[in-house]
Amino acid sequence: MSKKIKSEQQYLDLLREILDQGTYKDDRTGTGTYSLFGKQIRFKMQDGFPLLTTKKVFLRGIIHELLWFLKGSSNIKYLVDNNVHIWDAWPYQYYLKQSEKEQKLPLSQKEFIEKMKDDEVFAQKWGELGPVYGVQWRHWKTETGKEIDQITQLIDQIRSNPDSRRLIVSAWNVADIEAMTRSGLPPCHTMFQFYIVDGKISCQLYQRSADVFLGVPFNIASYALLLMMVAQVTNLIPHEFIHTFGDVHIYKNHVNQVKEQLTRETRPFPQMKLSPHIHSIFEFTYDDFELTDYNPHPPIKAPVAV
Repeated sequence: MSKKIKSEQQYLDLLREILDQGTYKDDRTGTGTYSLFGKQIRFKMQDGFPLLTTKKVFLRGIIHELLWFLKGSSNIKYLVDNNVHIWDAWPYQYYLKQSEKEQKLPLSQKEFIEKMKDDEVFAQKWGELGPVYGVQWRHWKTETGKEIDQITQLIDQIRSNPDSRRLIVSAWNVADIEAMTRSGLPPCHTMFQFYIVDGKISCQLYQRSADVFLGVPFNIASYALLLMMVAQVTNLIPHEFIHTFGDVHIYKNHVNQVKEQLTRETRPFPQMKLSPHIHSIFEFTYDDFELTDYNPHPPIKAPVAV
């Protein structure tokens, strides 16, 4: 078995372990999960870009979401305008609750999204998620009202002090947790840290809560891509993405989909190329990423637990 196949096998082994050994637990969504606590998987970037092959993963959505985070935005309009709908459910649920309180007949979710595309005022009001990931990454507010741009600080620190043990970005802002509930939940991927040795850079993500079937494939690819972007703008070589978890779970209504995925053979990871002329992490656009040699199995659909 090649190294490339072993890399994805870690993820499949985690799915299987949760199915076989996970404890059934109730959860916030009321769906129910099979859950374990405290796991880790690792991906060496030399083995290819870790985009899962046992089911096709929505890369366009991953790229746009990451660019949205880096913009420091708290409104889904950028995603909607780029036909990425992975965050739609949360603001729509908030809109439905407010409509019920005001005894107004609500739009359907499709109508809601279409109106957001065409009506800037509507989008600014109802597409707002509160102080979620991008806000914390780029606009963390102190008690005095000063804003901290953690991403800019991170890049500066990597360049000036690569041996630092403080190359950390946190999304878990305790003061903002309640405000984040407008988006449905506080950050699941709570903090990430970089480590540099011999001109190679690695990234470790801590994820407090992980929907392993539906969400984790996105998270793996997203942070591996972020690692590549940080490496390029700091003239380092991307080495390893380490994914550390708190609560890893499979939703009860995803079990059949997981079993289907576990019947599939892994294939070699694809290659990701970044436009070499980009030297600032904030200058990347969607067209600066090129994926090649991606040969996945078909996608497996499953409902998002909101």
